[in-house]
Amino acid sequence: MSKILDIIESIANEKGLAIDEVKETVTTALINTAKKIYGREYEYDAEINPETKTLKLYQKVIVLKNDDEKLSEENENFISLSAAKEIDPDIEVDDELTYELPLDNLGRTAASTLQRELEFHIQRLLETKIFDRYKNMIGRRVFGSVVRVDNEENTYIEINEVRAILPRKSRIKGEKFKVGDVVKSVIRKVYIDRTHGIVVELSRTTPKFLEALLQLEVPEIKDEMIEINASARIPGERAKIALTSLHPNIDAVGATVGTKGIRINAISKELHGENIDCIEYSTIPEIFISRALSPAIISNVKIVDEHKAIVTLLADQKSKAIGKSGINIRLTSMLTGYEIELLELEGSSNKESSSKSKDPNALKNLFGS
Repeated sequence: MSKILDIIESIANEKGLAIDEVKETVTTALINTAKKIYGREYEYDAEINPETKTLKLYQKVIVLKNDDEKLSEENENFISLSAAKEIDPDIEVDDELTYELPLDNLGRTAASTLQRELEFHIQRLLETKIFDRYKNMIGRRVFGSVVRVDNEENTYIEINEVRAILPRKSRIKGEKFKVGDVVKSVIRKVYIDRTHGIVVELSRTTPKFLEALLQLEVPEIKDEMIEINASARIPGERAKIALTSLHPNIDAVGATVGTKGIRINAISKELHGENIDCIEYSTIPEIFISRALSPAIISNVKIVDEHKAIVTLLADQKSKAIGKSGINIRLTSMLTGYEIELLELEGSSNKESSSKSKDPNALKNLFGS
């Protein structure tokens, strides 16, 4: 098989594969072909000569002692030491001896088998490359055109070389797409299905989609001058995002919201009117929880353990802390990682606490910061 390296380079360039990967694929295909033609009971090896650019096939045999019982069997995988010495005087027991098998004598059947083997392994190599590429893109934003919507309202989207699926459950409530629509989403997971092969599953409901949109809309986040510490969503209704400025002259919340809310409103529009609360992150859990419960004014936060916090507040702030249908407290719990228990202030301490909560320095006094 002359000039095999030229063929390999051509395949690699055409398919966008590494030359070494194609080399390995070609030798594997040849070994599998030899097993089908000569017999699977034998051991084979294949190599490419870089100087002559030719491909060679070898049958491997193991050198055994002259009186070894395996030699009595009709098995061409073994050769006696004395017979092997006639070929190579320096050979020892358990060494491998190789015989070159001429490829020119393989015939049409072998050539056809080799072609099928090569096509199969090249296809597997391409699929592995695509799988690894998209596996590394989990959580990243992608966009593509809708090519089909099935009876269960799953949306199929063409993204480069794959047809991804946006399941109905991963679509914001009320959204409907038609063929030709360009849809933004994030890759939620990538897996192999026995029937459909590589499956790239998309989502528009995960918090990662909100984060991806923020990176797209807010240059300071993309340039890593603002860090997204945490995010939580109830898709299509409300979301909370915790931010930290990594630059002394940048206000994390202000930059993310934008002048007159232009940046955050653009993201909200993409999310079907989802309200987005931007919060300044704090490494102090008490402060972080208090900020996350905004617009409620919190009197005190006590961390019970790593999973639970008790929040003390005035009675008139409780409904704000809970939010419509419990949405505010649910999002706060999702954002901070703490189960939130609300505790109302009672009795004469109400007036005293009320005055503190209206004081702009109340949090500083409460938390000692």
